[in-house]
Amino acid sequence: MRTIKQPEVRKNEILDAAEKLFVEKGFDKTTVNDILGTLGIAKGTFYHYFKSKEEALDGIVRRRITEGLEKAKAVAADKHLSVEEKLLFAVMAQKPQNPVEEKFNAVLNEEGNSLLHQKMLSSIITELSPVLAEIVEEGINRSIFRTDYPRESVEMLLAAALVIFDDAYFNWTGEEQAKRMFAYICAMERTLGAAPGSLAQFAAAFG
Repeated sequence: MRTIKQPEVRKNEILDAAEKLFVEKGFDKTTVNDILGTLGIAKGTFYHYFKSKEEALDGIVRRRITEGLEKAKAVAADKHLSVEEKLLFAVMAQKPQNPVEEKFNAVLNEEGNSLLHQKMLSSIITELSPVLAEIVEEGINRSIFRTDYPRESVEMLLAAALVIFDDAYFNWTGEEQAKRMFAYICAMERTLGAAPGSLAQFAAAFG
């Protein structure tokens, strides 16, 4: 008997297969038939969920943003974490979770996909900033942070981190990246009005 899978399960299987192929072969060289062959599904099944491989690529981006946002919200609501830990873990939740995700940004920088990469960065900043701003406001209430612009501050810090630490843009050596991380932490402390050295734990976490 043929197994009928839940729509969300099937949709995610297609996205998983497409993401892996886009990373291995490149977006332009991957065809819908490649995706079908990997999963052993009919063409109609793919087109039930996505109109094209471009729409599947957009779906992968949307899924990553949504997953990162949900993780950040869970961290922000965790009463067992300190304010500094909440800020750290919420940002860390946006990092790639496996080798495929780590290489995916390079796919977004392929010719023709750069606008989607920009859209992803913009969406992360727009949707994640309110969550991080709530954490910063909690820190303000506890006299850990001192800033009149919690939302605007995290927007700038997110934008800087998403670009300067993206391997698709820069290929820093380990030493170069370490220096930029310490500089970023220093900028974060000053922007949020935190005590010098209070966010030093970010350095090891992003290493």
